[in-house]
Amino acid sequence: MAENKKRYILASLLILLTMVMYISVQAQQKNGTNRPNFSGQWQAKEAISIGGNIFCSYDAGDRMASKSMKIVERGNFLTIENPASNNASVKSLEKMVFDGKTRQISHGEENRKTFSVKLSNGGQTMTIRSIAYFITGTPYKVNKKQQAYTDVTEVWNLSNDGKSIAVLAKAKSNIWKEERSWKTVFNKVNY
Repeated sequence: MAENKKRYILASLLILLTMVMYISVQAQQKNGTNRPNFSGQWQAKEAISIGGNIFCSYDAGDRMASKSMKIVERGNFLTIENPASNNASVKSLEKMVFDGKTRQISHGEENRKTFSVKLSNGGQTMTIRSIAYFITGTPYKVNKKQQAYTDVTEVWNLSNDGKSIAVLAKAKSNIWKEERSWKTVFNKVNY
């Protein structure tokens, strides 16, 4: 009799433990799927690079030169597609992997960009560190070109409702002395 009672208690505890684990897993899955993410069609009044007056640092197809973008977030990365438009004459696609490793995009012999991306634990803040290298004219010297670079840190903050992204940017370059800071806001076009 005592043996049956022990089995009954053990079975009951096993069922209870299984139910508790099931409920906690379901709650975590619901929390993960309801979190707003960066996916969607986005539009701003001006390109990110315009706000800091660094537009000339970027190739025509670079996302920094576009006022609109389509973002698809998937697990540990997202893609940013820039449609060809009046301010970005070339359609482009950038893949941003959230591992903090430095990657490179080449736009030709002397024009390239290195970048790294990190996503916050909550998934609503993304930090992009990039350096755009390009050739520019040398002041007061005819036909003499120089290697230039613009070092930019962008902090993308997704609103709690997922309807806007505030991009806080700061930049330094070897062609100007002071650090520049500015804010660009993208609004979600589709809900």
